[in-house]
Order: sequence, then structure tokens, then C-alpha cells
Amino acid sequence: MKLNYQIFWMSICVSLLFASTVISAMPPIPKSKQTTLELYVLAAQANEMKNNNPKKVLFVDVRTRAEVAFVGMPSNADANIPYMIVGDWDEWDEEKHTFKLFPNSNFLTYFNDYILEHGFNKSSTIILMCHSGNRSAGAVNLLAQVGYTKVYSVIDGFDGWTQEAVSNDTAKGWKRSGLPWTKKLNEEKMYMEF
Repeated sequence: MKLNYQIFWMSICVSLLFASTVISAMPPIPKSKQTTLELYVLAAQANEMKNNNPKKVLFVDVRTRAEVAFVGMPSNADANIPYMIVGDWDEWDEEKHTFKLFPNSNFLTYFNDYILEHGFNKSSTIILMCHSGNRSAGAVNLLAQVGYTKVYSVIDGFDGWTQEAVSNDTAKGWKRSGLPWTKKLNEEKMYMEF
């Protein structure tokens, strides 16, 4: 009985040590990147989740078509379904010093159709990634409102956070973490609604 008791407490200690390591690996999450589901991963963790279960984990890049076309896309992403889109390139966002982005009115319909066609459902494990974690958080929140339950946001996105975060090795993003990506896009993975 004494041996079982020791093994029990040893396993508890190892579990707590592992949990604290995983928790400490995650940087503090800024309010703009927080989601109602509270499911977050760093780019490297998303890559590992997808590679360990390629048929059971759906990985969607929610950046605009222009971002994917000109910057590249994770090689193992299943699809590009933009959460936000650029309008007619005629409206300027003074605060962000770029062209305004608008909600993609087809996002939910396209997303729902895509998961059904590919054998996923609202309780499947889904990973969303954008540039730096803000839009993916918004997309997670929208999906949660309509019943999705296991949607993760890649909090450091494709390009990472600030230079300080990148140099501290906390939120480097997909590209700066040396994860597989490509500029050679696969038409079958692209969002083709116009």
C-alpha cells in the first residue's frame, strides 16, 4: 500500500510540473487576443497539433487573400477563409495607417460549408491563425456564438507580435519560428468567393 501511495503522489507532482511548464510557455495574452472559449496556442504548438492529428485537426488561415498571396501561408494549413476582407481599396484606416478591413459577410456560411464538406463538425478541434492573433480571436468568438466549442486561436499568428516578444522568444509567430510555410499556393485551399 505504501508503494502505491508513493507512486500516486509522484505522478501528481510530475503532472503539476508538466502543467506549470506548459502554462509558463504561454505569454500573457493581451485583451485584443482573448477569446470567449479561452483556447490558445502558440504557432509551434499549432504546428504540432496539426502534424500529430492531420485528419482530426482543421487548421484555417483567416488572413486576407492579399496577405496569403504576397506573404505566404503555412504549408500544413487546410484552407484560407478570410475573416476580414479589404473593401474596394478606397477607404483608409488612419489609426492603423493602412487600408480598412471589413467583416467578410460570407465567412460563417463558407466556413460551415467547408467543415461539412471535409468531415468536421462544431465540436471538432479547429485552429485559426491570422497575422498576429487579433482577427483569429474575433473569428473564434464569432464561431463560438454559433455553437463551435473547440476552436483555438494562434495568439502569435503568422508574423508574431512586437520585436521585443520575438527577441524574448515568446510570441515569434509562424514564420519567425521556422515552421513550414510557402508562397506557392494551392488553389484548392484558397477562398474563391468574390
